[in-house]
Amino acid sequence: MPDTPTKETVLAALKSVRTPGGLDLVSAGILSEIAIVKGKVYFALSVPPRDARAYEAVRREAEETVRALPGVAGATVVLTADAKEGEAAKQADAAIGRGIGGVRHIIAVASGKGGVGKSTTAVNISLGLLANGLKVGLLDADVYGPSVPRLLAISEKPELIGDNILAPIEKFGLKTMSIGFLVEEETPMIWRGPMVISALTQMLNDVAWGELDVLVVDMPPGTGDAQLTMAQKASLAGAVVVSTPQDLALIDARKGLEMFKRVNVPVLGIVENMSFFVCPKCGEQSDIFGHGGAENEARKLGVPFLGALPLHMAVRETSDAGRPIVVSDPGSTHAKLYREIAASIWNGLSGAATVKGPKIVIE
Repeated sequence: MPDTPTKETVLAALKSVRTPGGLDLVSAGILSEIAIVKGKVYFALSVPPRDARAYEAVRREAEETVRALPGVAGATVVLTADAKEGEAAKQADAAIGRGIGGVRHIIAVASGKGGVGKSTTAVNISLGLLANGLKVGLLDADVYGPSVPRLLAISEKPELIGDNILAPIEKFGLKTMSIGFLVEEETPMIWRGPMVISALTQMLNDVAWGELDVLVVDMPPGTGDAQLTMAQKASLAGAVVVSTPQDLALIDARKGLEMFKRVNVPVLGIVENMSFFVCPKCGEQSDIFGHGGAENEARKLGVPFLGALPLHMAVRETSDAGRPIVVSDPGSTHAKLYREIAASIWNGLSGAATVKGPKIVIE
């Protein structure tokens, strides 16, 4: 058996652990995806609420069995069932609520739905803040669909500092952390709420972020449990909502805005992404998803409008290549726009009047 634990060796060992019904854990179909970080093994057992008490002994045996494997530095097994979810949520809430020493401001970049370019916007805004002279970190909190590893072309695993602290991976001067650094890109995270909250707690509190002016959190899309917990417990200084101009996206964006309002998180502004498309051959502007919807929504709700970002090949190409446009083409119109949006966000954080959303001139 190799000295470094693998998912295969863990699964083989768990076949010796029996459920109350007599099946081995692997055959029982209750295992979540297994994550292994620097010899530490993490997974969950998902069981019906009525069986939670009976499976507690199974959870302990699974943890002890994995911990005894050669090369395993530690094991954490979570039992996800309603009888345990309240306790797990309370523990996670308390951990998140401790705050992060050395980080001046934590802000969320959120969207009411997926597919609006939130992660691309979050990465370029983070790099825009960095380009404006600030110390910046980026936390990819989208456990089910992490995008930061691809957007920044990061394939290495984070280093472990001491027993329980991870070192963030630095790229382009930006300190980053993502669940995508810990698992393969094609691996689905089949985790229930408590396991997700536990992972977010660790990525917030068990990472050596150091001294930062801003920690940008790329939030999962929507307004579910993970989003609500982060909004309530991560001491957010503000939130930026990303939407396309079309009515369907704006309906969900309103839900995100209302969520932040209800948990008393200031909205720093709205960004309209994919606002329009300019044909590179003829120069004609096309409003593919409509135009100005987010700006009108910001006006109606009384929140700042931070700017309109065009749908452009250069942004897509540089993002896919892992070299976002703010660093790969800093003199471009698009990079300047991201930096101006970042400056508006910083003005909002530092108490200054938020500047008017920049106008785009495509040359």
